Amino acid sequence: MARLCSAAFGIIAKPMTPNKVRPKTISEYIQAAPPQTREKLRRMRACIRKAAPGATESLKWGMPAFSGRRILVMFAAFKHHIGFYPTPSAVKAFAKDLSKFKTAKGSIQFPLERPLPLALIRRITAFRVGESNEEDRKWRS
Repeated sequence: MARLCSAAFGIIAKPMTPNKVRPKTISEYIQAAPPQTREKLRRMRACIRKAAPGATESLKWGMPAFSGRRILVMFAAFKHHIGFYPTPSAVKAFAKDLSKFKTAKGSIQFPLERPLPLALIRRITAFRVGESNEEDRKWRS
C-alpha cells in the first residue's frame, strides 16, 4: 500500500492492513487488522458511531471514516498505535486533554498498550459533528 497523505487530516502514514486484498468496508478493515488490535478498533468504531449517529461509514484513503456532508473523523491501525484523525481544529480544541498523547496537526496516536480514552474520543467526535453542522449551516439558503 502506498503512503497516504491528506493535508486536511495531517496524515502521512501507512495503515496496518494486508496488501493482498483491500478492504471495502470498515468491518472488513477491522477483520484484516492483527487479532490483538481488532477489539480496540471495534470499540473505537462503536464509540464514534454513538457520538455521530447519523454519520455514514466508509473507507477514505484506505482508512475507516465517518462522514456527514464532509468527513468528520477517521481512524487506522498501526503497529504500535491507533491513529485518530479528527482534523486540526479538533486537535487544537482538545490540546489540554490530549497532552498525554502524541499529536500532530490533525492526528492523535493512541498507544496499543494503553486503554482507549473512549470518553475523550466521544467528545472529540461530538465536537466535529457540531463543527460540521455549524459550517454546513453557513451554506444553506
